[in-house]
Amino acid sequence: MVRTPLTPSERARGERLGALLRQARGPRSMVEVAAAAGLSAETLRKIETGRAPTPAFFTVAALAAALDLSLTDLAAACAEPDGDRALTA
Repeated sequence: MVRTPLTPSERARGERLGALLRQARGPRSMVEVAAAAGLSAETLRKIETGRAPTPAFFTVAALAAALDLSLTDLAAACAEPDGDRALTA
């Protein structure tokens, strides 16, 4: 299976997601948050650094729960500044 390359907009959205998760994690370790979400620390590292810009919905939901973030707020924060709401569709 060949995956369609991501657009610059999709990559930027992934970077915004990663930055938001890093900020929400605060002083908690990556290992601690990943374990609370049922993920590996490497998966969380890839998401936070933008190397995995399109994580699966259930991965994002697990991280949101572990970090006490609303999925609605998370989606709004990751939307493009010009109003793109692709994450909430």
